[in-house]
Amino acid sequence: MDNRFRELEEKIGYTFRDFSLLKRAMMHSSYTNERHLEKYKCNERLEFLGDAVLELVSSEYLFRESPKVSEGELTKTRASMVCEPSLAQCARDIELGKYLLLGKGEEATGGRNRDSITSDAMEALIGAIYLDGGFTNAKEFIHRFILTDLEDKKLFYDSKTILQEIVQAEKREISYHLVREEGPDHNKSFYVEALIGGVSFGSGKGRTKKAAEQQAAYEAILKLREHK
Repeated sequence: MDNRFRELEEKIGYTFRDFSLLKRAMMHSSYTNERHLEKYKCNERLEFLGDAVLELVSSEYLFRESPKVSEGELTKTRASMVCEPSLAQCARDIELGKYLLLGKGEEATGGRNRDSITSDAMEALIGAIYLDGGFTNAKEFIHRFILTDLEDKKLFYDSKTILQEIVQAEKREISYHLVREEGPDHNKSFYVEALIGGVSFGSGKGRTKKAAEQQAAYEAILKLREHK
């Protein structure tokens, strides 16, 4: 197990002085429950701390990067940057799911790939780095792994709205068609097509219909841009 965590340290470019903090950051409540450990030993307290550090760092970043943007717009942008799907995408970039300590039930139902679990673990990891190495190290991690490719992330998370605006400007209609559903109720995948004027412009897959539609809209925007 230690080797796996050493691999994660290499991946994020940070070595823990207190290795137990990294383990705790990866310890989901299902793991502590199964082993009858005290509730406070799971990663939820670290997640609480990491969430606050992330909010401060992302707020400072936006404040400096967008000197003329209003408070309301900054709040909206920050919310899309640090929302669950966005953090889960950042977690996928470093394959955080494979390092999680999960209970058998959570493991069996696809917990390693669940956005809610991986995004929480991302925040817990920030909290652990903050406690272990201070604010500067936590800030460096956030800038390197979360505050990157923001234009692309913003396009992805606002893709349905952006596509709607493009299509309306061209006086065309957009609709989303559920192609199929796969898997048991607790671990479903949805497949959706984005149709513009009845023609498929993008397809998406997600754990929810909304996530699949977002993916399909994103693909459709890229396709429309190519055509132009």
